[in-house]
Amino acid sequence: MFYRILFIVGLICFLIGQVILTQGNDFVYEQNPIDFAHWFLLVGAVFMIPQVVSFPKSIYSYIGSPLTLIGIVCIIGMCVLDFIFWSFDSEELRAEFTRHISQVPSIWKPFMSIGPSSKVFNLGLLILSLNYLKSGKLGIVLILIANLILWHVIPVSLRLVTGYALTLVGFSYVLFFYKKLVFHNHG
Repeated sequence: MFYRILFIVGLICFLIGQVILTQGNDFVYEQNPIDFAHWFLLVGAVFMIPQVVSFPKSIYSYIGSPLTLIGIVCIIGMCVLDFIFWSFDSEELRAEFTRHISQVPSIWKPFMSIGPSSKVFNLGLLILSLNYLKSGKLGIVLILIANLILWHVIPVSLRLVTGYALTLVGFSYVLFFYKKLVFHNHG
């Protein structure tokens, strides 16, 4: 139960980080004393790890857990690089840093190409939600819609906020709410 709560808190932190990022780069670079947006993303991703490795043993978990963990690693690396961007005083220094690391594929591809898009992360979460196919269909549908939004298949404004809000609601349903419905129907 604790891991499930931590997972949901992680998704809430992830959503808060996305909301802060919608304010724009200038807002993010002006945050003090820390880069709150990326700290929320980092803490959110880390809080999800215990549940990601604790989902029921199934084919969905054997595929979804490694994908989600790879996505989390990419998100953590992206956050670290964004902390460095945040630490620079000027746009010129940020541009120079970008020019430098964009020439290093072992840094740029996983952490700046894969990390921000989080397609691997979200695909892993979607596959993990299939563990609840029998009893949590509504939650799975919400997570599927969230993925379609996050992958640009369904265009919406505030794509990341909307996508992660739906992911949060979907997982809250499959991890907590559906059991109450099942219990209520039996008693």
